[in-house]
Amino acid sequence: MNTVIYCYDAYCGWCYGFSPVIRKLSHEFASRLSFEVLSGGMILHEKPLPIAVTAAYIEKAYKTVEERTRIKFGEDYLWHIRNPDQSDWFPDSEKPATALCIFKEIYPDKQVDFACDLEYALNFEGRDLCDNEAYRHLLEQYQIPADAFYEKLSSPEYKEKAAYEFSLVKQLKVTGFPTLLLQESDSKFHLLARGYADYETVSKTMNQVLVAIKQGKPTGS
Repeated sequence: MNTVIYCYDAYCGWCYGFSPVIRKLSHEFASRLSFEVLSGGMILHEKPLPIAVTAAYIEKAYKTVEERTRIKFGEDYLWHIRNPDQSDWFPDSEKPATALCIFKEIYPDKQVDFACDLEYALNFEGRDLCDNEAYRHLLEQYQIPADAFYEKLSSPEYKEKAAYEFSLVKQLKVTGFPTLLLQESDSKFHLLARGYADYETVSKTMNQVLVAIKQGKPTGS
């Protein structure tokens, strides 16, 4: 079975807008394709920077995401964007990426759903994904033992797994999020979407690529 690789970042607003699309795709194509989520490491700093650094940009950009995708950002999230001097947020992609690596080992078939849940937790519910407590409600939802999860969340092993995903996304020459690829073989990849696209557009492209692969026709990479 061919694999769809979803390159995303938990802090990417456009990925949040794309989340209903990729969730539907992962369900609709589940019998024909496997799905893997890779975290891209969009926000990584040796010294974490406050949300105030990007708040002005996000204040404008989120409206564009809403208009294009029809998704809504929650007031609890927007409070931090509109009041950056009062916010205690220091965004960093490592912890949500580490959490996803842990989850993927437990529920590999639900990793798209979990990635989308992370984005909802941040962008609608206003949960700080750098705070361990931001994940507790999802542990309950997916019936994951909290003690074991948090032990792994702080372990070097799983941070290394997240770092490996960051490097893998770079090796795939992904320069922006979301990016959707279909892997035909170890060295053959087909671009399905770069940036936001609606369900109809992506599903049509996916079907075209699958037909071409079945017929042995070249489709580019």
